[in-house]
Amino acid sequence: MSTENNVRIKAENVHFYYGDKMAIKDMSMNFYDEKVTAFIGPSGCGKSTFIRMLNKMNDLVPHTRAEGSIHFDGENILEKGVDVVKIRRKVGMVFQKPNPFPKTIFQNISYGLEVNGEKNKKVIAQAVEESLVRAALWNEVKDRLHDNALRLSGGQQQRLCIARCLAVAPDVILFDEPCASLDPISTNKIEELILDLKKNYTIVIVTHNMQQAARVSDYTAFMYLGELIEFNSTDKMFTVPREKKTEEYLSGKFG
Repeated sequence: MSTENNVRIKAENVHFYYGDKMAIKDMSMNFYDEKVTAFIGPSGCGKSTFIRMLNKMNDLVPHTRAEGSIHFDGENILEKGVDVVKIRRKVGMVFQKPNPFPKTIFQNISYGLEVNGEKNKKVIAQAVEESLVRAALWNEVKDRLHDNALRLSGGQQQRLCIARCLAVAPDVILFDEPCASLDPISTNKIEELILDLKKNYTIVIVTHNMQQAARVSDYTAFMYLGELIEFNSTDKMFTVPREKKTEEYLSGKFG
């Protein structure tokens, strides 16, 4: 098990409410540097809700509230007055459905840099190329950077969204079912990319695909009805789960 020294995010006694409905109940867990943590569990169990707390996306939803603490870079990001823009710059997110801007491939990536104040065209061009290389997309698009991004295939669009995320140099990347709408070949490319990216980032992935969790993650968190049932190294979780509920889910008895 990783040591305290490389804990990137620490969640303690986290609760989350949509109005009066409790969606997350007393979650405590760590996320480690240069590791992939996968969330598994049946639909509606709170996986996406919880990871959206890690970059404060839930703040955009009315009538919600959070309790407990999520410490990242020395501050509790659940406290009022936290710089949300700074958090989202450091904690990037890739969604279930690819969502490129209706702009050129180049502009999709340069946009975030320009919004953050970068004006040097050479710096921007280099960052665009580096981001596309790291997202394993450069060779496919280098001759069509000024084409509309919406003309890319679904798998390419998702890798473009990853490149867009990488361009602003986050520390953490959240993937919310990034392969749900992709074919097996594109899924394989995204999985290979995640394994490569973990050398430099803390990665969190929500997936309905247990085989995917087993393939890409170092740690797995199993959630059920808003609670964390079990959190362990992926090897242990999939071979000798501690909790009966985890074993039942992994063996397909429900979910």
